[in-house]
Amino acid sequence: MSNSRYHHLRPEAIELLRAGTLFRDGEKRSTRFAYADEMLVLGEQRDNVVLLNADVSKGMGTFTFAQRFPEREFNLGIAEQNMIAAAAGMAHAGLIPFVSTYAIFATLRGLDMIRNSVCYTEANVKIACSHAGITPAEDGATHQGQEDLTLMRAMPGMAVLAPADELATRRAVQAAAAWQGPVYISMTKEPVPFLYGESYPFEIGRAVTVREGADATIIANRDMVAQALIAAELAAAEGLDVRVIDCHTLKPLDEDAILTAARETGAVVTAEDNILVGGLGSAVAELLIEQHPVPLRRIGIGDTFAQSGPYLDLLERYGLSARHILQAVRDVVARKVNA
Repeated sequence: MSNSRYHHLRPEAIELLRAGTLFRDGEKRSTRFAYADEMLVLGEQRDNVVLLNADVSKGMGTFTFAQRFPEREFNLGIAEQNMIAAAAGMAHAGLIPFVSTYAIFATLRGLDMIRNSVCYTEANVKIACSHAGITPAEDGATHQGQEDLTLMRAMPGMAVLAPADELATRRAVQAAAAWQGPVYISMTKEPVPFLYGESYPFEIGRAVTVREGADATIIANRDMVAQALIAAELAAAEGLDVRVIDCHTLKPLDEDAILTAARETGAVVTAEDNILVGGLGSAVAELLIEQHPVPLRRIGIGDTFAQSGPYLDLLERYGLSARHILQAVRDVVARKVNA
């Protein structure tokens, strides 16, 4: 199969996908550290960028920003509500504050302040969180931020980003800084494969088709993009031609890309490392049921907390792995054919 089926992927990533060894042999890195690195670049570019953290600068790698710009870094301790409220005040004073902590602590402990201090006042605050989904893996349910995308999607005026790899995360940081208004960036603790080359475009609200296909579409975000691509290769071995869309922006949703894919392929699977209620699958289902119904399956975390364990094992246990996505593709294609 020609590499022309793929867009924006590194050649080595394509080779590893076809060999079935992307996680075993591919270069991987936690996207939280890509965020920390890009904050150094952003700090040089914009002197009104400040960074606030809740005593997690080592966990997120942002201690480097404090070393480079000590007068622009503020550690508010384990006091997420105070940190978010302070960031709102800084934003209204003309600064661009990036709030850094773990997903579960910002979106649950700090939800009141996100809603009332940030979103209600339209404060130009960027909330950048690692440990999203079940990527904390061995840390267990208390640190697995499996609800973060759902909660942030519900906040009026909040842009919600879930980049898939190192390069996408760096570009998400730059896009968030340029965006006027609240932005949430959802990142991984677990290292995820390097997928994209320099041609990868990142624009808030514009999904990216990274694999062409005519029989079905997988729409994924964050760490599930890699699983979607693996599933598409497994499907190809069965004669199924599957499109993969990196829907890195959950909100505002790229409705045009999703509707086009639904019309052209006639079947859709969504894949997210997030609870099924109110996340990517819900957003896509709401759009399609109103404008272009097609067979649809949603892959995500059910009505449960996850256990501790190795990341890839947890994806298998909770039905998020490429194998489960492939079965969902088979199901929607069969429903399309039998309709």
